[in-house]
Amino acid sequence: MCKVIAVCTSEKKGTAKQMVDEANLIEEFGIEGDAHAGKWHRQVSLLGLEKIDEFNAKGGGVNFGDFGENLVISGIELTKLPIGQRFKVGETILELTQIGKQCHDKCEIFYRVGQCIMPTNGVFTRVLKGGKVKVGDEVILLENENKTLSL
Repeated sequence: MCKVIAVCTSEKKGTAKQMVDEANLIEEFGIEGDAHAGKWHRQVSLLGLEKIDEFNAKGGGVNFGDFGENLVISGIELTKLPIGQRFKVGETILELTQIGKQCHDKCEIFYRVGQCIMPTNGVFTRVLKGGKVKVGDEVILLENENKTLSL
């Protein structure tokens, strides 16, 4: 089963995010109070737990939110999903809009961690349906409005 392991937010771009128990996602905007929220295609960022674990196994020593990710998800290889893939996460529906990104030039994350895995392992989504997302929520891949993909 895919599920939410951590929910993280920050008030400023280019910084590590802090873990919270739950967040309110606003349709076509993003996480309420998060620096990356807005009318664009990268409203909510996701990173796989397995990628963070791999980084830490090599001596990384990072915490959830250190790469600037909003949601840490377990049980699925996010970068293998197609653009346009929809997810039901808690009360919300997210749509995958971008895989990877160009990193900020020597942002706070670089100085704290030494490298960032978001450019190669992070994915970005927009909020199609708002609502609450909390730690432990199931993540369901949607084929369309009426069908669910098997994991």
